[in-house]
Amino acid sequence: MNPFDELSIEEAVRLRERKLPVEEIVTVTAGPAKSQDILRTAMAMGADKGIHVQIDDKEPQLEPLGVAKLLKAVVEQQKSNLVILGKQAIDDDAAQTGQMLAGLLGWSQATQASKVVVEGDVVTVTKEVDGGVETLKAKLPMIITTDLRLNEPRYASLPNIMKAKKKPLEKKTLKDFEGLDLKQRLKTVKVTEPPPREGGVKVEDVDGMISKLKELGAL
Repeated sequence: MNPFDELSIEEAVRLRERKLPVEEIVTVTAGPAKSQDILRTAMAMGADKGIHVQIDDKEPQLEPLGVAKLLKAVVEQQKSNLVILGKQAIDDDAAQTGQMLAGLLGWSQATQASKVVVEGDVVTVTKEVDGGVETLKAKLPMIITTDLRLNEPRYASLPNIMKAKKKPLEKKTLKDFEGLDLKQRLKTVKVTEPPPREGGVKVEDVDGMISKLKELGAL
Protein backbone atom coordinates (compact mmCIF):
# COMPACT_ATOMS: atom_id res chain seq x y z
CA MET A 1 0.00 0.00 0.00
CA ASN A 2 1.10 3.53 -0.77
CA PRO A 3 2.62 4.89 2.50
CA PHE A 4 0.44 8.01 2.30
CA ASP A 5 -2.67 5.81 1.94
CA GLU A 6 -1.60 3.87 5.04
CA LEU A 7 -1.68 7.16 6.93
CA SER A 8 -5.24 7.82 5.73
CA ILE A 9 -6.46 4.41 6.95
CA GLU A 10 -4.73 4.91 10.30
CA GLU A 11 -6.25 8.38 10.75
CA ALA A 12 -9.76 7.11 10.00
CA VAL A 13 -9.35 4.36 12.60
CA ARG A 14 -7.97 6.85 15.14
CA LEU A 15 -10.98 9.11 14.64
CA ARG A 16 -13.17 6.20 15.69
CA GLU A 17 -10.92 5.41 18.64
CA ARG A 18 -11.37 9.01 19.81
CA LYS A 19 -15.06 8.11 20.30
CA LEU A 20 -16.16 10.22 17.36
CA PRO A 21 -19.35 9.11 15.57
CA VAL A 22 -17.65 7.23 12.73
CA GLU A 23 -20.42 5.18 11.15
CA GLU A 24 -18.32 3.14 8.73
CA ILE A 25 -14.78 3.17 7.35
CA VAL A 26 -14.88 2.23 3.67
CA THR A 27 -11.71 1.71 1.64
CA VAL A 28 -11.59 1.88 -2.14
CA THR A 29 -9.07 0.75 -4.73
CA ALA A 30 -9.14 0.35 -8.51
CA GLY A 31 -6.92 -2.11 -10.32
CA PRO A 32 -6.33 -5.77 -11.21
CA ALA A 33 -7.41 -8.75 -9.09
CA LYS A 34 -4.35 -8.62 -6.83
CA SER A 35 -5.38 -5.11 -5.72
CA GLN A 36 -7.86 -6.66 -3.31
CA ASP A 37 -4.90 -7.65 -1.12
CA ILE A 38 -4.47 -3.93 -0.36
CA LEU A 39 -8.09 -3.75 0.79
CA ARG A 40 -7.64 -6.78 3.05
CA THR A 41 -4.62 -5.06 4.62
CA ALA A 42 -6.68 -1.91 5.16
CA MET A 43 -9.43 -3.95 6.81
CA ALA A 44 -6.85 -5.67 9.00
CA MET A 45 -5.80 -2.18 10.12
CA GLY A 46 -9.38 -1.41 11.16
CA ALA A 47 -11.46 -0.51 8.11
CA ASP A 48 -14.96 -2.04 7.98
CA LYS A 49 -15.44 -2.68 4.29
CA GLY A 50 -13.63 -2.68 0.97
CA ILE A 51 -14.73 -1.75 -2.55
CA HIS A 52 -12.60 -3.14 -5.37
CA VAL A 53 -13.20 -1.63 -8.79
CA GLN A 54 -11.67 -4.25 -11.06
CA ILE A 55 -9.72 -2.91 -14.02
CA ASP A 56 -8.24 -5.36 -16.49
CA ASP A 57 -4.62 -4.94 -17.52
CA LYS A 58 -5.82 -4.39 -21.08
CA GLU A 59 -8.01 -1.43 -20.09
CA PRO A 60 -6.54 2.11 -20.11
CA GLN A 61 -5.00 3.03 -16.78
CA LEU A 62 -6.79 5.70 -14.77
CA GLU A 63 -5.34 9.19 -14.70
CA PRO A 64 -5.69 11.38 -11.57
CA LEU A 65 -8.84 13.02 -12.95
CA GLY A 66 -10.30 9.60 -13.76
CA VAL A 67 -9.58 8.39 -10.23
CA ALA A 68 -11.23 11.51 -8.82
CA LYS A 69 -14.34 10.97 -10.95
CA LEU A 70 -14.51 7.33 -9.87
CA LEU A 71 -14.12 8.27 -6.20
CA LYS A 72 -16.84 10.92 -6.57
CA ALA A 73 -19.24 8.24 -7.78
CA VAL A 74 -18.32 5.95 -4.88
CA VAL A 75 -18.63 8.78 -2.32
CA GLU A 76 -22.12 9.62 -3.60
CA GLN A 77 -23.15 5.96 -3.48
CA GLN A 78 -21.82 5.51 0.05
CA LYS A 79 -23.19 8.88 1.23
CA SER A 80 -19.84 9.68 2.86
CA ASN A 81 -19.11 13.09 4.38
CA LEU A 82 -15.36 12.78 5.00
CA VAL A 83 -12.80 11.40 2.56
CA ILE A 84 -9.17 10.93 3.61
CA LEU A 85 -6.61 10.19 0.88
CA GLY A 86 -2.87 9.96 0.62
CA LYS A 87 -1.48 13.28 -0.63
CA GLN A 88 0.10 11.74 -3.74
CA ALA A 89 0.76 8.62 -5.72
CA ILE A 90 4.24 7.11 -5.50
CA ASP A 91 4.64 6.36 -9.20
CA ASP A 92 3.86 9.66 -10.93
CA ASP A 93 3.89 11.80 -7.72
CA ALA A 94 1.08 13.84 -9.27
CA ALA A 95 -0.58 14.95 -5.98
CA GLN A 96 -3.78 15.88 -7.85
CA THR A 97 -6.54 13.41 -7.02
CA GLY A 98 -7.62 14.83 -3.65
CA GLN A 99 -7.84 18.38 -4.98
CA MET A 100 -9.73 17.26 -8.09
CA LEU A 101 -12.16 15.22 -5.99
CA ALA A 102 -12.88 18.26 -3.78
CA GLY A 103 -13.50 20.33 -6.91
CA LEU A 104 -15.85 17.77 -8.45
CA LEU A 105 -17.84 17.40 -5.22
CA GLY A 106 -17.75 21.09 -4.36
CA TRP A 107 -16.44 20.25 -0.87
CA SER A 108 -13.92 21.96 1.39
CA GLN A 109 -10.40 20.55 1.26
CA ALA A 110 -7.25 20.50 3.36
CA THR A 111 -4.13 18.98 1.83
CA GLN A 112 -0.95 17.58 3.35
CA ALA A 113 -2.43 17.29 6.84
CA SER A 114 -0.07 16.80 9.79
CA LYS A 115 -2.86 16.99 12.41
CA VAL A 116 -6.64 16.52 12.22
CA VAL A 117 -9.13 17.50 14.94
CA VAL A 118 -12.87 16.85 14.48
CA GLU A 119 -15.37 18.62 16.73
CA GLY A 120 -18.95 17.99 15.65
CA ASP A 121 -19.16 19.00 12.02
CA VAL A 122 -16.11 21.28 12.22
CA VAL A 123 -12.70 19.94 11.18
CA THR A 124 -9.43 21.70 12.03
CA VAL A 125 -6.42 20.65 10.00
CA THR A 126 -2.81 21.63 10.60
CA LYS A 127 -0.39 21.43 7.69
CA GLU A 128 3.27 22.26 7.27
CA VAL A 129 4.13 25.00 4.80
CA ASP A 130 7.37 26.72 3.87
CA GLY A 131 8.56 28.60 6.95
CA GLY A 132 6.02 27.26 9.46
CA VAL A 133 2.56 25.70 9.83
CA GLU A 134 -0.87 26.65 8.57
CA THR A 135 -4.15 25.85 10.33
CA LEU A 136 -7.36 25.48 8.35
CA LYS A 137 -10.89 25.11 9.70
CA ALA A 138 -13.88 23.95 7.66
CA LYS A 139 -17.21 22.18 8.03
CA LEU A 140 -18.06 18.70 6.82
CA PRO A 141 -18.32 17.39 4.14
CA MET A 142 -14.61 17.61 3.48
CA ILE A 143 -11.62 16.15 1.66
CA ILE A 144 -8.32 15.66 3.53
CA THR A 145 -5.01 14.45 2.11
CA THR A 146 -2.33 13.10 4.43
CA ASP A 147 1.32 13.94 4.98
CA LEU A 148 3.94 11.78 6.68
CA ARG A 149 3.87 13.62 10.02
CA LEU A 150 0.17 12.90 10.57
CA ASN A 151 0.57 9.58 12.38
CA GLU A 152 2.39 6.26 12.46
CA PRO A 153 0.34 3.46 10.87
CA ARG A 154 -0.25 0.41 13.04
CA TYR A 155 0.99 -3.07 12.26
CA ALA A 156 -1.68 -5.41 10.92
CA SER A 157 -1.57 -8.25 13.47
CA LEU A 158 -2.24 -11.87 12.51
CA PRO A 159 -5.58 -12.05 14.41
CA ASN A 160 -6.77 -8.89 12.63
CA ILE A 161 -5.59 -10.26 9.28
CA MET A 162 -7.75 -13.34 9.90
CA LYS A 163 -10.73 -11.17 10.92
CA ALA A 164 -10.29 -9.07 7.77
CA LYS A 165 -10.97 -12.14 5.62
CA LYS A 166 -14.56 -12.13 6.92
CA LYS A 167 -15.19 -8.44 6.33
CA PRO A 168 -17.26 -7.50 3.25
CA LEU A 169 -15.36 -6.83 0.04
CA GLU A 170 -17.56 -5.52 -2.74
CA LYS A 171 -16.40 -6.08 -6.31
CA LYS A 172 -17.38 -3.69 -9.07
CA THR A 173 -16.30 -2.79 -12.60
CA LEU A 174 -16.20 0.56 -14.37
CA LYS A 175 -19.46 -0.41 -16.10
CA ASP A 176 -21.22 -0.21 -12.73
CA PHE A 177 -20.69 3.55 -12.76
CA GLU A 178 -22.85 4.98 -15.52
CA GLY A 179 -21.87 8.16 -17.30
CA LEU A 180 -18.27 8.10 -16.05
CA ASP A 181 -16.01 9.93 -18.51
CA LEU A 182 -12.60 8.32 -18.07
CA LYS A 183 -11.13 9.41 -21.39
CA GLN A 184 -7.37 9.76 -21.16
CA ARG A 185 -6.21 13.36 -21.47
CA LEU A 186 -2.52 13.03 -20.72
CA LYS A 187 0.22 11.90 -23.07
CA THR A 188 3.78 11.07 -22.06
CA VAL A 189 5.89 12.80 -24.68
CA LYS A 190 9.31 11.70 -23.50
CA VAL A 191 11.07 10.16 -20.51
CA THR A 192 14.79 10.82 -20.09
CA GLU A 193 17.28 10.01 -17.37
CA PRO A 194 19.06 12.90 -15.64
CA PRO A 195 22.68 13.42 -16.68
CA PRO A 196 25.19 11.42 -14.59
CA ARG A 197 26.62 13.33 -11.66
CA GLU A 198 30.30 14.17 -11.71
CA GLY A 199 32.49 12.99 -8.88
CA GLY A 200 33.49 15.38 -6.12
CA VAL A 201 37.00 16.68 -5.46
CA LYS A 202 39.03 17.06 -2.27
CA VAL A 203 40.78 20.27 -1.30
CA GLU A 204 43.62 20.75 1.12
CA ASP A 205 42.31 23.78 3.01
CA VAL A 206 39.80 26.64 3.03
CA ASP A 207 41.80 28.66 0.50
CA GLY A 208 41.74 25.69 -1.83
CA MET A 209 37.97 25.39 -1.42
CA ILE A 210 37.45 29.09 -2.20
CA SER A 211 39.64 28.82 -5.29
CA LYS A 212 37.72 25.80 -6.51
CA LEU A 213 34.34 27.48 -5.97
CA LYS A 214 35.55 30.52 -7.93
CA GLU A 215 36.76 28.21 -10.68
CA LEU A 216 33.31 26.63 -10.87
CA GLY A 217 31.61 30.02 -10.90
CA ALA A 218 29.88 29.43 -7.56
CA LEU A 219 31.47 32.53 -6.04
